[in-house]
Amino acid sequence: MRIFGIDPGSERTGYGCVETDGRAARLVTCGIISALASDGFPERLERIHRELSALLIACAPDCVAIESLFHAVNARSALKLGHARGVAMLAAVEFGCPVVEYTPAAIKRAVVGYGRAEKHQVQQMIKLLLGLAHPPSPHDAADALAVAICHLHSIPPGGLKAVPTNETGKPRSWRQYRPPTHG
Repeated sequence: MRIFGIDPGSERTGYGCVETDGRAARLVTCGIISALASDGFPERLERIHRELSALLIACAPDCVAIESLFHAVNARSALKLGHARGVAMLAAVEFGCPVVEYTPAAIKRAVVGYGRAEKHQVQQMIKLLLGLAHPPSPHDAADALAVAICHLHSIPPGGLKAVPTNETGKPRSWRQYRPPTHG
């Protein structure tokens, strides 16, 4: 199963995709979508939508998990963040993925065990959980991976099945799986 996590932002949107076989999670990809200083707000939103759409096609996730808007310093920041979340959700819905949302505190509790964990603590736990040599950077990418891992931890026991394999024994996407026909 593949989960694509998104940490929305109008200047930097973090993304991260993890895959699990039901036993351990592994990194597929992560990074950020950055706005150019010369871009106006509509162009920033278009860039987020376009690049997330391309990433969703490339990663072929089974679900998209996104950080929900919890609070913002001011109304202008909240509106901009809401717009970025909207175009991120639109990209996921256009791709045909179910979308789930988690609050920042729920994400930190699922990954670190403490809802008020700091950014560096989240980065270190992502490093440990995914067996990485270095913590994912920048923190927006680590936060997006944390959103994806939060969703993995929220799936009820028995909800995950082993990833089917192709004829070479390599994992393939659930989207490619077809049950065997009998008869």
